[in-house]
Amino acid sequence: TPPAPAPFPAYRVRGTPADCVALGMHLLGPVDLVLSGVNLGSNLGNEIWHSGTVAAAKQGFLLGASAAAFSVPMNGEEPDFAALKPWIEDVLEVLLSLEAPFLVNVNLPLTPKGMLWTRQSVRHYEGLVVPETDPMGRPVYWFAARPLREAEEGTDRWAVEQGFVSLTPLRLDLTDEARLSPSYRHVAHP
Repeated sequence: TPPAPAPFPAYRVRGTPADCVALGMHLLGPVDLVLSGVNLGSNLGNEIWHSGTVAAAKQGFLLGASAAAFSVPMNGEEPDFAALKPWIEDVLEVLLSLEAPFLVNVNLPLTPKGMLWTRQSVRHYEGLVVPETDPMGRPVYWFAARPLREAEEGTDRWAVEQGFVSLTPLRLDLTDEARLSPSYRHVAHP
């Protein structure tokens, strides 16, 4: 027997998570809230620079909607989503009480004990490339990072390490304002 048709339209997108949000918002019309995730793997600190989950939320925010990215760490086993469900519901309740539009990065520990508003952990790390060989004898490389110092209290990484759900408000403007001081405003041409 063929499967029953879906009770709602579904779309398949060959693109990035941000592309999916842009197309979804175009096809579905006005959208008030974009929820991205729950990503299997954390998006803490420097990881948000590379995160497709956070990029999808940023795309929704750029297009005028409130948005949140949700992530949970992977430590070799799948998270217990039934246990996380009440925490996700609590986070949604907090988010929906915010003035719109907002952009928030949410990271859930595997066993939460509370929620904290945090700032992004920005710490330097030693990048590692670990060469391996796949079963077919082809080279593969694992990218890893070893932090050069512990996470600072009040940051997203610290909160999750302490067992708290981390809610980090984000902004899109990454401009280094100090570099816009008068001495940097005019660039001399050779």
